[in-house]
Amino acid sequence: MLELAQQIEDARQFIASEFDTAPAAGLILGTGLGGLAEQIETAATIPYEEIPHFPTSTVKEHAGQLVCGTLSGKPIVAMEGRFHFYEGYTMKQVTFPVRVMRALGAETLVVTNAAGGMNPQYALADICILEDVINLMGDNPLRGVNDDNLGPRFPDMLEPFDQELVAKAIETAREHKLPFQKGVFVGVAGPNLETRAEYRMLRLLGSDVVGMSTVPEVIVAKHAGMKCVGFSIVTDMCLPDALEPVEIEKIVEVAGIGGERLAKLIPALVAQL
Repeated sequence: MLELAQQIEDARQFIASEFDTAPAAGLILGTGLGGLAEQIETAATIPYEEIPHFPTSTVKEHAGQLVCGTLSGKPIVAMEGRFHFYEGYTMKQVTFPVRVMRALGAETLVVTNAAGGMNPQYALADICILEDVINLMGDNPLRGVNDDNLGPRFPDMLEPFDQELVAKAIETAREHKLPFQKGVFVGVAGPNLETRAEYRMLRLLGSDVVGMSTVPEVIVAKHAGMKCVGFSIVTDMCLPDALEPVEIEKIVEVAGIGGERLAKLIPALVAQL
């Protein structure tokens, strides 16, 4: 764990040499959030491959860079593209950027993703404000020897998403007349999409949206003492009795529509931090 702490410090020092302001928040921008990145008053843009110990994004829809600057007058660092368990990275690699954001001074994590909608009341491009998570990824980023300097051995997950921030997100969405839902996100390992039987199972377990990210990042953020707020964009409908083949191009298109909505919601929320 001393090695992990040193790696975090190496990355922190490098980023701080490019952007020396402590961020109020760290943002993880999923598919379709390029428009939000354009709103950041950028002080530095750092490709992941230049940051010590950062993995490299292999998803072609992800820009693969850390954007540092201000959003709504607040200093932030934003990941344009994330790392996934299905890419072959370990959970510690997937969540390493969250550790670095915390080391830079960020006290809040804003996490977004593109997800499949299993709740029949949802519609394509809806924003789902996340209220809770279920970890079905088969692993946990906190496995192994715990470094007490990074967080407690047994972090409490009573409130993975800060309820005050959730309430502010709901209020902000209503003020901007943005269609939104509230729901539970279930994280799966991927990269294949689910079968009809699996969608039925996941729905019975109490989940509304499903995706291949977010859960590890939220676990590590909570371990590190950060407040979290999360959003899914519903990019495809996962209704077992009306299931259709998924076209990745269509998912990216719908993510862009939902991303335009989140690009209005998140800056207004960040302004309240």
